[in-house]
Amino acid sequence: MKHVEICYQCILLAVTYISLFQADYAPYFYDNAPDSTNGNMAMLSIPEDTPIGSHLYTLNGTDPEGNAVTYDMTFEPGAKRYFAVEPQTGNVTLVEELDREEEGEVEVLVSISDSVNKVVEKVRILVTDANDESPQFINTPYVITVPENTPSGTSIFKVHAVDKDNGSGGSVTYFLQNMGKSKFSMDRYNGDLRIKPGATLDFEKSRAHFVTVIAKDGGGKLRGKYQICSSTTTVTINVMDMQDTPPVFSGTPYFGYVYENTEPGSEIFSVMAYDGDLGNPNPIHYTITHGNDGSFDINSTSGAITLLQTTELLQKDVYKLLIQASEINPDVDILVFMTAMVTIQVVDLNNHRPTFYGENGPQSQFEITMQEHPPEGEILRGLKITVNDSDQGTNAQFNLRLVGPEGIFRVIPQTVLNEAQITIIVENSAAIDYETFQVFNFKLLAIESDTPEKFSSTADIIIQLVDANDNIPKFTSKFYVARIPENSPGGSPVICVTANDADSGMWGEVKYSIYGTGADLFLIHPTTGIIYTQPWAVLDAEVQSNYNFYIKADDGDGKHSLAEVFVTVLDINDHYPEFIENILEKVMIIGSPVRIEAKDEDAEEPNNVVDYSIMQADPANVFDIDQATGEIVLKSYIKSLEVIHNITRSKQCQWSLVVQAKDRGSPSFSTTAVVRIDITEETSGKGHMADFLLQSKDNPMKALGVVAGIVCFFVILTILISTIMFWRNKKSNRVGPARRIIKKRPRHKSKIRKSGWFQSKKSAKKTTGFMVSEANHHFQNVSTKNYQPPLPLALPRAPLPPPQIPMLPVSLNKPDWSLPTVSGSLSPKNHIPQQSKSKTSNINSALVSELKQRLEKKMNEDASKLYV
Repeated sequence: MKHVEICYQCILLAVTYISLFQADYAPYFYDNAPDSTNGNMAMLSIPEDTPIGSHLYTLNGTDPEGNAVTYDMTFEPGAKRYFAVEPQTGNVTLVEELDREEEGEVEVLVSISDSVNKVVEKVRILVTDANDESPQFINTPYVITVPENTPSGTSIFKVHAVDKDNGSGGSVTYFLQNMGKSKFSMDRYNGDLRIKPGATLDFEKSRAHFVTVIAKDGGGKLRGKYQICSSTTTVTINVMDMQDTPPVFSGTPYFGYVYENTEPGSEIFSVMAYDGDLGNPNPIHYTITHGNDGSFDINSTSGAITLLQTTELLQKDVYKLLIQASEINPDVDILVFMTAMVTIQVVDLNNHRPTFYGENGPQSQFEITMQEHPPEGEILRGLKITVNDSDQGTNAQFNLRLVGPEGIFRVIPQTVLNEAQITIIVENSAAIDYETFQVFNFKLLAIESDTPEKFSSTADIIIQLVDANDNIPKFTSKFYVARIPENSPGGSPVICVTANDADSGMWGEVKYSIYGTGADLFLIHPTTGIIYTQPWAVLDAEVQSNYNFYIKADDGDGKHSLAEVFVTVLDINDHYPEFIENILEKVMIIGSPVRIEAKDEDAEEPNNVVDYSIMQADPANVFDIDQATGEIVLKSYIKSLEVIHNITRSKQCQWSLVVQAKDRGSPSFSTTAVVRIDITEETSGKGHMADFLLQSKDNPMKALGVVAGIVCFFVILTILISTIMFWRNKKSNRVGPARRIIKKRPRHKSKIRKSGWFQSKKSAKKTTGFMVSEANHHFQNVSTKNYQPPLPLALPRAPLPPPQIPMLPVSLNKPDWSLPTVSGSLSPKNHIPQQSKSKTSNINSALVSELKQRLEKKMNEDASKLYV
């Protein structure tokens, strides 16, 4: 029972499934509307010039149940797959280039599927035309043959071209290239080629014509642009020769001669004619039609004229024979002919030629030897030549001339009747040059001047030249340029010079020598011209890199030439870069570079170009150096001394660098030096002297020189002032009148004992000033330890002598010194009261003494400053 129930349930499920399956409807495409771009692609047309990758169409359909649909596209087996479809969107793109001329319609199977049902439809897509084809000529090449007598306007050929495009792009019209110059024309619509009206063909002028035909279509669009396509072909027109040209005589006019010894039957002259129609010539037949009295005959095929009787029977001196040349053509009854006149003259016999004679009879060769460059007008006396013609009258008259190099020699006479002695003279002495010609070969020609035969004879003239020393040696160049390395050993070759002397023998041998201020280090081989350095010579480009001197080429007979030689000594890298010192002291202000410099004594670049680098520094990441200038700078991150203190434990900010100077020569040399750098900050706020001393720390001699200069300046200034004061005092020996002297108390006062006569109140007070005058008072100069005032002249009473003046202390610690005296009189100013006149003399003496002390003290102070 259970099995039956299970079977029943299975049958029920199967029936239900079948019912559901039968209820699923197939998807379908939407119907196309006119010019629609979506649907099933029915009635779709695509231009053949559509670019590959273009979107052409969108397949569009639906499923009744609303299920998602996909699209597909297939082609017949063996057909090109022009299109591709995107399954989900139905977008159709072009994947192969279309060509309407190959395939005008494309059959495609498009399908739509809802994953259960699939609907397939066959559609035909029309490919529309674009103007992408050029007209093509058929049955080429075109080669035709046209008779030359074809009338003008006749159609001679028809060309045909086909354009596979449709519409205006498929219509063809025809043109001729360079139609204006052509003898042909063409119908532009049917391609009919004709001879132009009024034009004719002529085989004798042009045997072939080449016509270029252009075929153009009516134009059309291609990829959106309007264009006209064209093609060309050439029509070769061969012209066929026709019998339309009479015979042509060649070599006219014709002249023949009958001499007195001419035998009957002898050929006198021959005429020649040919058919003017060269393409198909006819044979020529010759006849004498006029002027013959039976004395002559002509060969009908060869045109040779012969004498029929002896010359004694000839009745005329001149015969004019009219010769007719006719074409032989069996197919034509009318003969085409042409005539020519032959003039035959009967002349006396000229049976002797001019003959040359030497000393021993007839001779055909004459030879002479002579020096080169003889004077112009000189006669070649070694030649003894006579010429003779045994005929009479005009038959014995002939001309003489030399055949060979022109303008060198001249023959005399030039016209001879019967016989003459021949003289040859020099006309161009410069051309008679042994270096140009060693032998002159001439032909001495004697030719009759007034005879029809123009009989002639020749004799060979051979002139052998002897060389003379008429050329100077010439260098191949006016100057020579040589280069030699400075390390070349003595005796090294520098350059080989060459001088050529065109003379032969001993005159052509060249000897070389060298001279000039720059030739001391060089020598030259006398025969080979090779210039060497002296065996002991040492070249140094740093001392002298250029030499120039002269070389001389001599042929041994005084003829010579000069050339100049320029020798450049090439620099070799043989010097090391050198620093001024092995240890360099530098002070660097933060923000400013310091510079080192090394000199390389090499003469040229790159040997003397120095590159700088830091080889060793501890720590290493503090300094940079400019490779070219040698400037050493701090790294960009170092802005202050605090940064430097953080880098190193030392507070002195001093570094020692090992710097290398390396030149660029090959091989390269290098030198190292130790650079000690003291780093400090900008000191502009501490004064100019501090800046100077700091900057001069690495060069103490500079600071010492400045200090010494300042000291010397003040010493010279002091000496100059002292000298002026000394000579002034020596000259005047007294104080000038009316001169105000301002007294200043010395800082260190010396103790002075006062005598009883100097107890006035005025002496205890500070004197504001006094006048020095030279009015009738004279004092004697006293220079002793105990001062004795001078006794005034004409005074009522003499003052007591002042006490002895003690010595002033000086820094030089001298035990005593002498006091210079000042002569003169002291006169008080007008404001001094009258009651003090009695004490004036004592006061004046005290003032003079005090003034002397102060002056001497001042001089001692100045002197002590010089020695401090």
